[in-house]
Amino acid sequence: MPKLWKETIEAHRREVGDAILDTTVALVAEHGLRGVTMSQIAERTGIGRATLYKYYPDVEAILLAWHERHVTGHLTRLAELSDGPGDPGLRLETVLAEYALLQHQRGSGEVTALLHRDEHVGWAGKRLHDLVRDLLREAAETGRVRGDVSPDELADYCLHALAAANGLQSEAAVQRLVAVTLSGLIPPS
Repeated sequence: MPKLWKETIEAHRREVGDAILDTTVALVAEHGLRGVTMSQIAERTGIGRATLYKYYPDVEAILLAWHERHVTGHLTRLAELSDGPGDPGLRLETVLAEYALLQHQRGSGEVTALLHRDEHVGWAGKRLHDLVRDLLREAAETGRVRGDVSPDELADYCLHALAAANGLQSEAAVQRLVAVTLSGLIPPS
């Protein structure tokens, strides 16, 4: 198969796959998780049901794929902030604040419960933990973060503390939570 043809087919498959994901999320927002069928998704996407089934076996699989794409985007953004230029302590603050805002915006309900099962997002939690741990290690080397606690433990502390942002009522409350979390990272005098 010629390279251009192969690239064209791959691009088409990605476009159809993205359309399926985005359409499914929109339909679930309109009708709820149990109110969406594969027939509705195929019709709204503009493809045949047989084509849809070539991509995904059911609505849950589509939502899990959409969520994986969504989470990967968040992790990519956090990694960009972590790897950016400047003081590691400031980059750490930026990453933790961004993570807290993501937690705050996450929402709750039936779809969120489905999408945030451990077996589905375990890889993301590990990647996030490693990213924060490495940034904490770098900040500790500059004296910006305490060095008497292991970076692994501090990463657990930060991520567990900031997960509470999901239940907060305002972004101002999220900012206060980030400030309190950061105060626990200050080196002892």
